[in-house]
Amino acid sequence: MALKPTTCKEAIARWEKEKGETAADAKVVELQFQWPPIEKMDGALSTLVSCEKLSLSSNMIDKVVGIAGMRNLKILSLGRNYIKSFAGLETVAETLEELWISYNQIDKMKGIGVMKNLRVLYMSNNLIKEWVEFNRLQECPALRDLVFIGNPICENQPDVETWRNQAANRLSQITKLDGIPIVRDTE
Repeated sequence: MALKPTTCKEAIARWEKEKGETAADAKVVELQFQWPPIEKMDGALSTLVSCEKLSLSSNMIDKVVGIAGMRNLKILSLGRNYIKSFAGLETVAETLEELWISYNQIDKMKGIGVMKNLRVLYMSNNLIKEWVEFNRLQECPALRDLVFIGNPICENQPDVETWRNQAANRLSQITKLDGIPIVRDTE
């Protein structure tokens, strides 16, 4: 018999019991590694009104929903899920500063441009293949730290130096790429 997936409401209740805190008042809520895994984000997450950092990594989530009420969210960790797009993130675009979304199935960057305050984007090991998609990151003026290694676009470059030069030239705002500072000519 297959196990029923954990709901966000159940995961929040479990977190509250373990921590002895009220999730609605917490600044950091960690719902990663649930067993059985969370498959769907839902409106229960909107009760986390004080939350500044939410971790839902290492579950089986396929899309971002239910976070519209999270008006203080600064860091969202969704690594190692089955997410295919940035749809749903626009509801936290005003406050979100860091998005950790590595090891998912994102192949298009549509929607990333609404995140004007995004400083950190960790999205290694996704499915971005084309420069036209990568270039959408130009719409994120605050972006400084980008991890993109493991996407087909990186692997398709002749070498790491070519990848770094291409990426740095296209995104003049970034100061760190794949964990290594970017050194630019100041002339």
